[in-house]
Amino acid sequence: MKLIVGLGNPGSKYQKTRHNIGFMVIDEMLKKLGETARLDAKFVAEVAIHNVEGQKVCFAKPSTYMNLSGEAIQKIMAYYDISIDDVLIFVDDVNLETGKLRLRETGGHGGHNGLKNIIGLLHSEGFKRVRIGVDNQTNIPLDQYVLGNFTEDQLITLQKSIRSSVEIIEAFIKQVSFKDIMTKYNTQT
Repeated sequence: MKLIVGLGNPGSKYQKTRHNIGFMVIDEMLKKLGETARLDAKFVAEVAIHNVEGQKVCFAKPSTYMNLSGEAIQKIMAYYDISIDDVLIFVDDVNLETGKLRLRETGGHGGHNGLKNIIGLLHSEGFKRVRIGVDNQTNIPLDQYVLGNFTEDQLITLQKSIRSSVEIIEAFIKQVSFKDIMTKYNTQT
């Protein structure tokens, strides 16, 4: 079983904020599948289980708020006995220009509290992740910036990134080598 996670914050107030780009990716993938995620209290996440190309996949949006995202991931992995090799996480990145994708098979948290929590609870940095650029404005405190809404121009730019993210999910589910996926999408501008 594969686990595809989008990081973000629950609630309509955060829906179009920079921190919620991971949720936007999951929502777009589920829309394509004609599926919706539902809150599952045992996982502290909205989840949808779907068979894609004969592969069972759990799509998840943790409902714990960003800084505690690892709780949901840890619970889902334990319940379904999902290997860390079968986990793919989508997350915002203020160090990348809006819409830029950066895929990694492993790595640190880069100052991102959601990733920091996941690494701490999983006791590993060895999970695949896709960082999606949301840019940064140093004249605004970081916590206010990431919880701020995207501009209309940013949302337009991000549509291509979200479509590419759906393609990344599909390739990951089809078990395309992640190195090949990284090569394709890390070189796109």
